Amino acid sequence: MRTENEEIRDNLKYLSLLARDYPSQAAAASEIISTQALLKLPKGTEHFMSDLHGENEAFVHILNSASGVIREKVDIVLGDAVPEDTRAELATLIYYPNEKLPQLKQRCADEEALEQWYSETLLRLINICRLVSSKHTREHVRACLPSSCGYILDELLHAHFEDHDKDLYYGQIVGSIIENGRADKFIVRLCELIKRLAVDKLHIVGDLFDRGPRPDVILDLLMRHHDVDIQWGNHDVVWMGAAAGSPICICTVLKTTLSYHNHGMVEDCYGINLRHLQRMAEQFYGEDDLTIWMPHTDAARGPYTPGMLHRCAVMHKAITILMLKLECQVIDRNPDFKMADRDYLRRIDWEKGTVVVGGREYPLRDTSFPTVDPADPTALNSDEKVVLQKLVQSFRQSEKLQQHVEFLYAKGSVYHIENGNLLYHGAVPMTKKGTFAVERFEGHAYSGRALMDYCDERARRGYFAPEGSAARQSGQDFLWYLWCGKLSPLYGRSAMTTFERLYVSDPSTHTEVKDPYYTWYNEEAVCRSILAEFGLPGTSHIVNGHVPVQEKKGESPIKGGGRLVVIDGGFCRAYHEKTGIAGYTLVYSSRTMSLRTHQPFESAEKAVNENLDILSQKNILETENHRILVEETDEGEVLREKVHDLKQLVRAYQLGWIKETHCDDSVW
Repeated sequence: MRTENEEIRDNLKYLSLLARDYPSQAAAASEIISTQALLKLPKGTEHFMSDLHGENEAFVHILNSASGVIREKVDIVLGDAVPEDTRAELATLIYYPNEKLPQLKQRCADEEALEQWYSETLLRLINICRLVSSKHTREHVRACLPSSCGYILDELLHAHFEDHDKDLYYGQIVGSIIENGRADKFIVRLCELIKRLAVDKLHIVGDLFDRGPRPDVILDLLMRHHDVDIQWGNHDVVWMGAAAGSPICICTVLKTTLSYHNHGMVEDCYGINLRHLQRMAEQFYGEDDLTIWMPHTDAARGPYTPGMLHRCAVMHKAITILMLKLECQVIDRNPDFKMADRDYLRRIDWEKGTVVVGGREYPLRDTSFPTVDPADPTALNSDEKVVLQKLVQSFRQSEKLQQHVEFLYAKGSVYHIENGNLLYHGAVPMTKKGTFAVERFEGHAYSGRALMDYCDERARRGYFAPEGSAARQSGQDFLWYLWCGKLSPLYGRSAMTTFERLYVSDPSTHTEVKDPYYTWYNEEAVCRSILAEFGLPGTSHIVNGHVPVQEKKGESPIKGGGRLVVIDGGFCRAYHEKTGIAGYTLVYSSRTMSLRTHQPFESAEKAVNENLDILSQKNILETENHRILVEETDEGEVLREKVHDLKQLVRAYQLGWIKETHCDDSVW
C-alpha cells in the first residue's frame, strides 16, 4: 500500500498546476477551511418540472413560486398575525414585481403613506431574503447580488437588527433608499434575489415543445437560469432534428404545430417562412373538404375566423401528406427501426379508397391525394421539393431556434443522475416478463442503461456530425425514431397512430399500446432493478414524466412502493379535462421530498390583479431522519476531492517539493 508521500509524489504534476490557483500554504489552507465549512451547510433545494408543452404562463408562475416554496417562506416570516390577503399580496409581488409594484403604489393615498408602505415592504422582503439565504455562504449570496446595489443589500441582509447600537445606521440605509427614489429598484432586486436563492437547481424532465403557445419564452427563461438540466422528451428531440435540417423532423413539428393552430409562433418567434407551404397547399388542397384537418383550438386564445382556420387546415393536410412520404423513405433507409408496417401510403388501394391497417382493410376518411403518384406514392412532386427545400433552409437559418437547440444539447441528455435521483422523460423499455428489452442498432444489441447511452450518442450525431455525412443523416433519422419508435426510451408506445387517427374511423386502430414498462413500474422490485442498472441503491428515486396521471380516475403518481414518481406537469391545457388536474411538480429540500399537485392556472393577468396563486396540494413523499448536508450530495463528493487535493498540496509545500510563489501569512 502506497504511503501518503508516495501518492503526493505521483501527483506532483497535477499539484503544480493546482498551485497556480493556491500559490502558498496559507492560500491552500484557507480554501480547505472554507470548503470544509461549506460541506456542513444544508443541501440546496431542487425543483423538478416536466411536460411544459409551451404553456409559458403556467411555467412562469410555477417557476416564480417555486411550486409553493416562496409562499411557504412568506408565511413563516410574516406569520398568522399578518392577514392572509396581505401575505398573498406580498407573495404576488415577489412572483411578479414589475407588474405588481405599480398597482400597490397606486393604493397609497399620499407621499407619507407611500413612504410607510415602502419601508414596511422593504423590511419584510429583507427578512424573507434572510431566511432563504440562511443555508448559503455569504460569498454565494454576494455573488447573486446586482453590482449596482450589492453592497447596500449585503449590509441589510446580514444586519443584526437586535443590535440597537446600529439602529440609526440601518434606519438611515432604508430611509435613504426611499428618499433617493431607489425603493422600486431595491424591491424588484430583492424579489428576484428571493426567487434566486430559494431554489438551487432546476430539473426539466422533458417536453418543452408543442401544443402550448410559447415554448420560445420558456427556453429564453431557462437559458437565463442559474442552474438547470434537461432530460429530452420526444417532443424535444423532433425539434432538435428539425433545427439540424432533417426534412422528416421539420414536417413532423409543423404537422403538430398546425394541428394546434400554433403556426404563428413558428413564424413570428422563430422566423420560419411558411409562405411557400401555404401557396402549395392552396394550389393542391384548397378546394378539398378539410373537415378532418381542422386544428384543435382553445377558445381562450381565440377568436378564430373561418379564413384563419381554413389556412391552417389546408397547410395541415399538405404537410401531413409530405410527412407520410418522408416517413416511408426513412423507414426504407433504416430496417433496424422495424417500422416497415408503418409505410401506409403503400398500403392504400387507390381505386377502392381503402387502407390496410393491422391486416384489416378500412375505408379512408379522406380519399383526395392529388400530390401522390399511386405508382410511386413516396415520390415528391416538383412543388413539394421546392417547399421542402425552403423549409429546411428556413429552419437552419433561424438564429433563435439554433440558440435554443444548442442549449438543449448543452444542458440536456436522455437521462440524468443527481443526488440519488434518476431522471428520464419516457421509459426504460421492458419486455412483458419485466426484463430490459433488447434492440439491435447498427449491428449491436442494447438494453437498459446501454440503450439510453446509445440513444444519447446517436441523437448528438444528427446535429454535430459533419454536413452531408452518413453519420449526420443517420443521427437525424434516429431523432425521428426517438420521437415515435417502438423501443424509443423517449416515446414508450407500440406506435404513434397519427395516420390512423386522421384517416381511419375505427377507434380500435387508434390505440397506442404502452410499453410493458408502464405496467412493471408499479412493482417496487422492478423499480429497484432499474435503479441498480444505473448504479443507484434501492433507496433512490426515479423521477419520470411523459404520461399524464389520471388523478380523477384515482390513479396515483407514486409508483413502485415510492421508488418512482410521475411528474408529468400537465401544463398542457388540452389535458386538464382528461386528467382532472394541471399536473405535478417535485421539490427536494434538505428536509423532505414533496410532491406538489396543481390545479389549472388561469392567467398571469389574474394572478397579478387578484393575487390568484395556483391552488396546490403538498404531499410529503419522504422525510429525512436528519437534515441533508452538502457533504452528502454529488457536489459534496466533488468538494471532498478538492479538500483531499488541497491537503496534498499543503503537504507538498511543507516537504519543499513545490515552492511557494506568494507567502503572506498576515491573513492568519
